[in-house]
This record gives sequence, C-alpha cells and structure tokens, in this order.
Amino acid sequence: MVAKAGTVDQNLIPANAQNRYAVRPKDLPLSCPMPGMYLWNSHPKVYLPVQVTGEAKCPYCGARYHMTDADE
Repeated sequence: MVAKAGTVDQNLIPANAQNRYAVRPKDLPLSCPMPGMYLWNSHPKVYLPVQVTGEAKCPYCGARYHMTDADE
C-alpha cells in the first residue's frame, strides 16, 4: 500500500505554522505549502520564485521564505 502525504501517522510539520522559513537550493522549485507539511488544512499549492531575489512571500498565508546555504 502506498503511503499518502499528510496522514496522521507521518512525521509532518503543520502547514503555515511559522511566518519565516529558510530554504536551500535543494528545496527548489519552492512551493507553499512545502513538501513535508500537512496539506489538508492549508491553502492551494502555489510556486514562489524565491531564487530571483532570495526572498518570497506566499500570497495566501503570508509566509516568508528566504534562501540560505546553511542546513537549518
């Protein structure tokens, strides 16, 4: 049986739980909510062009993303 994303038995973080997220080049293309977040109570997926300026803001939830080289 294939595991479904967002099930309660997975170790996922709540979507939109923070207001600022650090993303790395390996996270691109960037979408909000990000993979690894619960999706059932979030907004539609939107892709954000964070690589253009190093920062991006989600138009749905207001979460801010910034590029980093560090493993945070």
